[in-house]
Amino acid sequence: MRELNQQIIKFDYEKNFKYEDFYISKSNEHILNFFDNWPKWEKNFVNINGENFSGKTHLVNIFIKKNKGIKLEAKLLNDNHLKEIKLYENIILENLEKNINEKLIYTLFNIIEQDNKYLIVTSTNPITNIKFELNDLKSRAKNFLLQTIEKPDDELIFALLLKNFSDRQISIEKKLINFIIKRIDRSYSKIFDFIYKIDEMSLKKKKSIDFKTIKDVLGQ
Repeated sequence: MRELNQQIIKFDYEKNFKYEDFYISKSNEHILNFFDNWPKWEKNFVNINGENFSGKTHLVNIFIKKNKGIKLEAKLLNDNHLKEIKLYENIILENLEKNINEKLIYTLFNIIEQDNKYLIVTSTNPITNIKFELNDLKSRAKNFLLQTIEKPDDELIFALLLKNFSDRQISIEKKLINFIIKRIDRSYSKIFDFIYKIDEMSLKKKKSIDFKTIKDVLGQ
């Protein structure tokens, strides 16, 4: 992670999924290390799980850029995708939750196993905790290697706040970010909800963020 010594920090907005823009901390470094060991994995079926906004999509984009493959959305999976995956060694299946075509998902798993490909599934909850209707899918889920993104530590919260304020061209003093870290919930969704509200308030009031604004948004 970069050292951030400026008192007031501001960057131009640029959304991307570059390796250098992924902030590494104790919460997520084990997954990057795991990806670096590809293809020497214990299993070909891997589940990256973590709450919303925890960086799952960023992680798999880093992986697929380096190792090539295809990325699919679980809810949009169709028969054409089952043919298309034949061309790739690595398959990413994003956002596996409820309300999916379980038979198609199971067929996808079978193809990947038969062809000895690699599958990375992202989900909010561990795949073993998803309540599938299809018994065969429940059984297959137990064979996944689980990689969980942990709750953010102080270092990662600082980086997330800084990056997202910068993306929104919001100037903020470093001492204010430290103030936020001591008071905000250790939850990715809460952090991004806070950022969204600060952004709204900043646009509405058209002035710099101060302690009072932060306390108002935090409800303190």
